[in-house]
Amino acid sequence: MKNFTFKIASLTVVCWLLIAVAQAQQPYKGGSGKFKKLVWADEFDIDGLPDTARWSYQTGLVRNNEEQYYTVARRENVRIAQGFLIIEGRKEEWTNEFHNPESTDWRFMPGKTAYTSACIVTQGKASWQYGRIEVRAKLPRGLGVWPAIWTLGDNEPVIGWPRCGEIDMMEFVGHDSLRVHGNAHYEDKATRKHASKMGTLSHVQPAEDFHVYAIEWSQSAIDFYFDDQKYHSFVIDDAGTGEDNPFRKPHFLLLNLALGGEWGGQIDPSVFPQQYIIDYVRVYQ
Repeated sequence: MKNFTFKIASLTVVCWLLIAVAQAQQPYKGGSGKFKKLVWADEFDIDGLPDTARWSYQTGLVRNNEEQYYTVARRENVRIAQGFLIIEGRKEEWTNEFHNPESTDWRFMPGKTAYTSACIVTQGKASWQYGRIEVRAKLPRGLGVWPAIWTLGDNEPVIGWPRCGEIDMMEFVGHDSLRVHGNAHYEDKATRKHASKMGTLSHVQPAEDFHVYAIEWSQSAIDFYFDDQKYHSFVIDDAGTGEDNPFRKPHFLLLNLALGGEWGGQIDPSVFPQQYIIDYVRVYQ
């Protein structure tokens, strides 16, 4: 009987694997239909921490005068459970391991922070040039939350921002809860200063349910989608026609929940903890 039970269980596992493979090989049928071959995905189907073959972490106080400390591989801030990636912003005191009392850099000045969260990235593990990148997610709510799905050019550590280019597939701020934003950041070739082209979709409620956030990125344009509704298009030549155009080079992906900062604004401490819940990430070319 034990042997028979084992065979049935093994057959069931094989069937599920075959179904999963068949689903993965199916072309994507939404969006424009230009990009059909699945080349990379994370379905977040194994409980625990994110897969280290796919993801690494940013840590500390990183950008935009945000108030959260990004922790590394800490389940309270990032975990996979029941088929979802959960990035959790928490109100809690945390020691800044990069603290330098003599520094004038805001990232190193405080000895402790009042909030924690997580930022996971595919940097050094996976990057893409063109294709459809889509993420199905349910956003957090409340004053101060600032979740994002975005990319940076692979060469960011060498040439810096904004020269490396940035694609904001989705940005949302809690103080403006009925809108989502898509954006492209780059260096203006004439002025050598930061430039950007933003699109906004209004009258939506992204914290109420799951939605698919996507870009379709070709040699000529980046189109931004919310549940297959295209609401913004960025013409890549706006960032330059030469070989150094950052949107004709590979980018890696970032998923994070920022708190406060230059756009997140004032934080309501009573709303925490808040969860940014991600169902899957899929890349088609």
